[in-house]
Amino acid sequence: MSKLSDSKVITCKAVVCWGIGEALKVEEIQIEPPKSSEVRVKILYASVCHTDLLHTKGLPAPAFPRVLGHEGVGVVESVGEEVTDVKAGDFVIPTFMAQCQDCEYCVSGKTNLCLKYPLPMSGLMPDGTSRMSVRGQRLYQAVSCSTWSQYMVVDAIYVLKIDPSIIDLPHASFLSCGFSTGFGAAWKEAGVEQGSSVAVLGLGAVGLGAIEGARKQGAVKIIGIDKNEKKSKKGEAFGMTHFINPTDEKNDQKSISQQIKELTGGIGVDYCFECTGAPHLLNQALLATKMGKGQAILLGVGNHPTLEISSLPLLLGGTLKGSLFGGLKPQTDLPVLIDKCKNKEFQLGELLSHEISLEDADKAFDLMKHPDCVKILIKL
Repeated sequence: MSKLSDSKVITCKAVVCWGIGEALKVEEIQIEPPKSSEVRVKILYASVCHTDLLHTKGLPAPAFPRVLGHEGVGVVESVGEEVTDVKAGDFVIPTFMAQCQDCEYCVSGKTNLCLKYPLPMSGLMPDGTSRMSVRGQRLYQAVSCSTWSQYMVVDAIYVLKIDPSIIDLPHASFLSCGFSTGFGAAWKEAGVEQGSSVAVLGLGAVGLGAIEGARKQGAVKIIGIDKNEKKSKKGEAFGMTHFINPTDEKNDQKSISQQIKELTGGIGVDYCFECTGAPHLLNQALLATKMGKGQAILLGVGNHPTLEISSLPLLLGGTLKGSLFGGLKPQTDLPVLIDKCKNKEFQLGELLSHEISLEDADKAFDLMKHPDCVKILIKL
């Protein structure tokens, strides 16, 4: 099936969050045909991101009922008549950001945001409607799409075609957000230089991506920080040179920034990536950088609208900046990461810690608390 005129409503299973504090439920939902600029995708694998948990808490907006998931990989089932970049049968990954390549932002070289296709926050399609419903009630999507569903409709600007002979399909899902965000932050956002020093707070998929990115950029000292001792082995697999467990007894009474400075001759690191979203760690990231020239980059998404930071490091010339998707542009930068997968430069398989079925997706957030958990794959 490829033509819009051939498409019909599809009934399939999806994970629905009905409201803040409510248990996730697997429901039979209806997926409408794609409109002219859209594609309908059969999802093969999805993965779990910390942002999915935030969506269940009503962030960035309390749009319910909501079908979760923004990381995934699938095959195009049908396309609208205006779609030319992909066709039925193509394998794609969704992207929660767009790149029109023509607007002021896209051509500026200063941001990966797009003016023509702003970051989707409403839970609806760009035209303000939804292609999903359950028992006649409108469903909201996660960001640009909803991957915890056997089928989804997404505007074609938010998918990227991939070659399944280059990358293992289950691992391709990890490039939709987490790992790519961390890698991009070291590569595109910070531009880590050869011989520099780096600290990474939080060794989940984003943090491990930042470690890998720093290693590829030529950083010589890469410090990973996590209160889970088991994450040290994962960090080493991606290029970490030093590990700090801030809850270790030997580190009692010492702040994280102090511990980082002890490993850097007292001066701090060139770059510090905050990947947890914990509000108190952003200031520690800033204080851990070199006075006058260090950069602290915020990658972790939290549920605190305001944060308290020290002004002196900024006054003396330090930099604190945020980064969405690690500064990556989906159409021009993600293919570079996929090529690295082709050349076996990434160990994406190291990220996979748990695999579950769609029917067990309600257990995903409990699995995230497991000490061995890095990335959870949902097989649809």
